[in-house]
Amino acid sequence: MRPSERLAWYAQHFKMVEVNSTFYSVPDARMVDRWCKNTPDAFIFDVKLHRLLSRHSTPVKLLPPELQRHVEIDVKGKVKLTPALEEALVEILLRAMSILQGAGKLGVLLLQLSPAFSPRKHELSELERLIELVRDYQLAIEFRNRNWTVGEQLRSTIDFLRRHHAIFVNIDAPAAEHFTIMPSDLNEITNSQLAYLRLHGRNAEAYLKGKTVAARFNYDYNDAEIAEVAKRSKRLAADAGEVHVVFNNNNLDYAPRAAARLRAALGQYVALLPQTPELF
Repeated sequence: MRPSERLAWYAQHFKMVEVNSTFYSVPDARMVDRWCKNTPDAFIFDVKLHRLLSRHSTPVKLLPPELQRHVEIDVKGKVKLTPALEEALVEILLRAMSILQGAGKLGVLLLQLSPAFSPRKHELSELERLIELVRDYQLAIEFRNRNWTVGEQLRSTIDFLRRHHAIFVNIDAPAAEHFTIMPSDLNEITNSQLAYLRLHGRNAEAYLKGKTVAARFNYDYNDAEIAEVAKRSKRLAADAGEVHVVFNNNNLDYAPRAAARLRAALGQYVALLPQTPELF
């Protein structure tokens, strides 16, 4: 299937998608307009915020061209996130997002924080400027440092998100206590309009040692685990206006096949996906 055909095909099987490409670059208006035209009226896009906004190490080349000449660089050659740069980057991103919002197709903006953003070195208040800049949009925040959600810190984190009407991203992850692996026993709703659940697979060794994204999230959920996810999704739906469930186990065709099985487990109509051959 040609890349230009994939989104329309995907939209025949699912009602929403989480956009990952925006983590690496800001899409131009023409691309976003094509997204709208290639999907049904009720289709929803959840969009990852750029990696620099998520406090990840970022090379200059991943910034929009109009910003590349006006940035500060650290000793490692990475971009320094200044208040002025944060505001400029958000402004450029929201130009594109306004197209989705105007079409009624924008779900949430997803802030996938770096594991380096830890409570030992950072304060949640550092996110307030960004939260204010996207105040007219729904913002979901995924923590990738476990220490934000254990012990007494958990309540502080949840209270902060509730005060700012931000959405806590609940996680399904391996059963391990490494600081980069979030606990899977949380079902927190910090904005009654929407709950978010992201599923990263349950392969701890791959998660911690994988050299590529596909290797880190190499996991195929079995039927019993899909039933667990369905039960958890219903629990979240009891207290939230809607629930977005996203499979991030993105090796081979594991994610779309798991998502289709989850839709079936939830009693939603699903057209069976064709089997994807493994290519070597």
